[in-house]
Amino acid sequence: MDIRQITPDFFTAPQIVAEDMPQIAAYGIKLVLCNRPDSEIPPDLQAAALAQAAAAAGVDYVVQPLTHQNMTPDVIAANFALIDACDGPVLAYCASGTRSTIAWALGATKGMSADAIINAARTGGYDLEHLRPTLLALEASKD
Repeated sequence: MDIRQITPDFFTAPQIVAEDMPQIAAYGIKLVLCNRPDSEIPPDLQAAALAQAAAAAGVDYVVQPLTHQNMTPDVIAANFALIDACDGPVLAYCASGTRSTIAWALGATKGMSADAIINAARTGGYDLEHLRPTLLALEASKD
């Protein structure tokens, strides 16, 4: 398992498996946010199987599938609201962790600067420099 810390309370990962849930719980994660659509993966990796494993480990599990086509402002806001509402660390995952990191970044412009977002993503191993113009525009629109 490859958990990457983006902020003190937000982590991303590439695809996880049911057997990872006890370790995720031991890591202190309170919520696992599934950003990967079931249509991309085999049944043993789909949300229902992972939700059952999360429940057995005592970790909350929410499904918010993200694709390049559905990353609309409303979906980004709903995804970020799930992260923001959690009282503790959140682990979001998708195929590589990139979609989850991008969705977080787009939502994080409400409280962080574009530079801070890009730097946080970079510490987790994700290069979001290509999103700088979008992040700057979102940052400017909050004023």
